Amino acid sequence: QTFKLLGFLDVKNVPCARESVLYGSLGSLVMGLGHFLATSRVRRSCDVAVGGFICTMLGYWFYCRYNLAQQRIRQRMLQEGMKNRILYEGSYLDPEKEQTGSERSDS
Repeated sequence: QTFKLLGFLDVKNVPCARESVLYGSLGSLVMGLGHFLATSRVRRSCDVAVGGFICTMLGYWFYCRYNLAQQRIRQRMLQEGMKNRILYEGSYLDPEKEQTGSERSDS
């Protein structure tokens, strides 16, 4: 069973969506309560809480998506390196193969 936020954001299947909503709600609570304790203005504290939710959620969303993109790039590079190692292993193109003096003079 999936949970859709605002009817279109599938929180279960979209990477980083769940964590962003959770951190956004925590940021909303902290900022709204902190503003209320500092000023005792209820309406303004609710406005600060909504702004805190949006800012915290978007901030963590971009942070998480950036890290996810970096992780996917590193994973793709590692997969390609493993494929090249399997492809070139034992051939003359293998960079780890030690060349002796007689092999160097032949090539």
